[in-house]
Amino acid sequence: MRPFHQAQAWLGALDAPALARLFALASDLSLLLDAQGQILDLAHGSPAPTLPLAPERWLGQAWTGFLAIDSQPKAADLLREAAKAPAALDSLPTVWRQLNFELDGVSWAASCLAVSWPAASRTLVMARDLSALGNLQQRLVQAQQAMERDYWSFRQAETRYRHLFHVALEAVLVVDATSHKVLEANPAAQQLIGPAAGRALVGALFPIGFDQRSSQHIADALVTVRATGSQQRLRVELAGAAGELELGLSGYRQDGAAHLLVRAWPVVAATPAGELPTHAMLITLAQTGPDGLVVTDLDGRVLSANSAFVELAQLSAEAQVRGQSLDRWLGRTGVDLSVLISNLRQRGAVRLFGTTLRGEFGAATEVEISATVVPHGEQSYLGFTIRDVGRRLRADSQQRPADMERAVGKLTELVGRLPLKAIVGETSDLIERMCIEAALEMTRDNRASAAEMLGLSRQSLYVKLRRHNMVDSSVTDD
Repeated sequence: MRPFHQAQAWLGALDAPALARLFALASDLSLLLDAQGQILDLAHGSPAPTLPLAPERWLGQAWTGFLAIDSQPKAADLLREAAKAPAALDSLPTVWRQLNFELDGVSWAASCLAVSWPAASRTLVMARDLSALGNLQQRLVQAQQAMERDYWSFRQAETRYRHLFHVALEAVLVVDATSHKVLEANPAAQQLIGPAAGRALVGALFPIGFDQRSSQHIADALVTVRATGSQQRLRVELAGAAGELELGLSGYRQDGAAHLLVRAWPVVAATPAGELPTHAMLITLAQTGPDGLVVTDLDGRVLSANSAFVELAQLSAEAQVRGQSLDRWLGRTGVDLSVLISNLRQRGAVRLFGTTLRGEFGAATEVEISATVVPHGEQSYLGFTIRDVGRRLRADSQQRPADMERAVGKLTELVGRLPLKAIVGETSDLIERMCIEAALEMTRDNRASAAEMLGLSRQSLYVKLRRHNMVDSSVTDD
């Protein structure tokens, strides 16, 4: 500290009110304390601190009562240091301590300095507002946290980029647009172009590993990409007749520098139609055929479906059926799929299973389902072929009413011969027999599946078969 050398000459004429104004202007809050630390008077500058500053609430009170608990030990140290300091002006304490004032729920941080006059048993505490500094520090911390978040985001993005760059099957090179030096090359590029180049690609001048004519074409294309920013695509030959490649060239800027992105992949000769592999033709047929094809797991959950099934289900994309149970679209919910899976587990295949397929918007389509178990490695899957037979059934239905009319005619002949109760009983027996015959036909004469479809126990079905004299039918027990 360096006080005025001629303080008496310049400041001796100042009276007490002038000094009071000087103290008020020199600090945001000034407290005059007695020897016991009680407040005798206070002054504040402009703007005033955010604390309630009514004098009647401060005067005569211990100043530590206006401090936060964690600031009270520091306040005691502040007064103790002020009391030890000599009264000479050149030896006044210059250590400022940060204290937190609290009053009526309002907190105010300030940097405080105490000056003591032992002869007068008075101590002056001057406080400077630290709220602006606190806000600045908080903004600094927030900015640092934001920078750290951005840093980790960039690190994660770079990690993903590095991973994709190294596992990509397509050859990728990053070339400096000015020097044409290869800055980066993924393993696929080193494996595809490296043997023809005879050396590592990183650090080499591009193009490298191509014949003379292709190298000239590539060099011209690189100049065009850099000058126009357009993308270029060309077919080139590797050196030593090692193969033909297709290159994709594009440019981008990073940190003010221009770079070129080179992608390369082998040229695959088109296979003549007559030489299309058999399995490829089968896959094409399955994807584009008119019958719905669905592959599920052993519980009937859809793994894949062709466009014909997606259309029957009144959906727009295969992704909408994946992961769903096939039972969602079959006519008798909880029954048909259970019967199909049961038969598949027992026999390995089901043919011409008749049911209804429900669309998402309520459309019902009569279908026939053929299914089989498809083993694949250690796992097995279920494959379903679903054919729309609505037209065929409509043609068959023209014959069925005639059969029904003959059956109704036989029943009406009983009117007058038998009482109504007996005729109703005959009608019930006829309908029951027709339902059992339909269930056995749909389940390929499987009694267990037919009983499940009819909602009967196997024993109840056996009783009804004997009652209708159907025990000689070629039905099986499982």
